[in-house]
Amino acid sequence: MSNWLDAVKWDTDGLVPAIAQDHKSGRILMMAWMNREALELTAREKRAIYYSRSRQKLWRKGEESGHVQQLHELRLDCDADVIVMQVEQIGGIACHTGRESCFYQVYQDGNWVAVDPVLKDPTDIY
Repeated sequence: MSNWLDAVKWDTDGLVPAIAQDHKSGRILMMAWMNREALELTAREKRAIYYSRSRQKLWRKGEESGHVQQLHELRLDCDADVIVMQVEQIGGIACHTGRESCFYQVYQDGNWVAVDPVLKDPTDIY
């Protein structure tokens, strides 16, 4: 076992939240989960690899869409229970809705309002 992986505080399901952030703009692109294998492979392959809770398997970001996240830096927070990845988002789309970021809704007057444009129709991606 690698010491750097042992330092992570995994939840009861063996997962840790992982935030992908654009390495140039600083914009938060998405949040997903990683298990130990996903984090180890992310560091080794220099690309974001997550653990899909719904599919119960590893998910290499961009394996279907082509929107790969190339890793620039991995960080662990002070409580050792959240990962932040500085990434280059290939194709400029991180969200399955065809937007740059999964965080495209802004709270305004009691409602969530979509403020970011769809860059590519999801039916053309998947």
